[in-house]
Amino acid sequence: MTPTSLIGGHVSVTGGLATGGLAYMAEIGAEMIQVFVTNPRAWALTAGKPDQDAALAESGVDTFVHVPYLANFGSPNAETLAGSVALVRHTLRRGVEIGAKGVVVHTGSAVTQPREDALRQLREHLLPLLDEIPDGGPDLLLEPMAGQGAMLCATVQDLEPYLETLDWHPRAGICLDTCHAFSAGHDLVAAGGVKETFDALHEIAPGRLKLIHANDSKDACGSKKDRHENIGAGTIGAQPFADLMRHPAVAGVPICIETPGKADKHREDIETLKKLRDG
Repeated sequence: MTPTSLIGGHVSVTGGLATGGLAYMAEIGAEMIQVFVTNPRAWALTAGKPDQDAALAESGVDTFVHVPYLANFGSPNAETLAGSVALVRHTLRRGVEIGAKGVVVHTGSAVTQPREDALRQLREHLLPLLDEIPDGGPDLLLEPMAGQGAMLCATVQDLEPYLETLDWHPRAGICLDTCHAFSAGHDLVAAGGVKETFDALHEIAPGRLKLIHANDSKDACGSKKDRHENIGAGTIGAQPFADLMRHPAVAGVPICIETPGKADKHREDIETLKKLRDG
């Protein structure tokens, strides 16, 4: 039998990583979760609470952690680069403490410096962090962006030189965001578009897809805009999500929403995806 993909969402951890996170998970009907373990828009390295960490680790829930948005290994700013190293190292350590399956990090931007310099910087500073991941610890999942600005990785094809820069490190996995991929130019709506995208991903990096961020898009294919929409309410529509769940490369890969709204909208999105998966 084909492994079934768990469907869940990014959850609020108000009230505690386990107490709040697992309660929100139940409220929206999630089968897996993604969390922040520190402020997503700050450099602070927030310590965990052992009781909450243990409760989440012992829950058996498939959990992923997202690195704060500020991290950028391609930045020409020395303080940003140092902060990015500290954030990813901290988030990976926290991922170990809560038993996370993966830690998601955006693939970054060269900003104002040459792409070659940004990739050299990426290799110098991210490879050591991959080497530090202990056996049984979470993989680091690289999330390509929507293609805006000087992004280092947006299309599936961009993953090949990016992973080459990291020596195809075995702990470097992939998190594919459907809104990002669509905005970067992968036409998931066109006939055969989903198959073409995931065929290419499997050919370039077989077995490395570890998580999918399922987000509809407010904007057109190729817009290079990162604006998420609720499932079926955007320019991607519902059918491509059904198609991707039937692609062999997605079998057993968890699917996580990061859509607008609060619990009621998140519950609707998860119910929609479950119906597309099980229908």
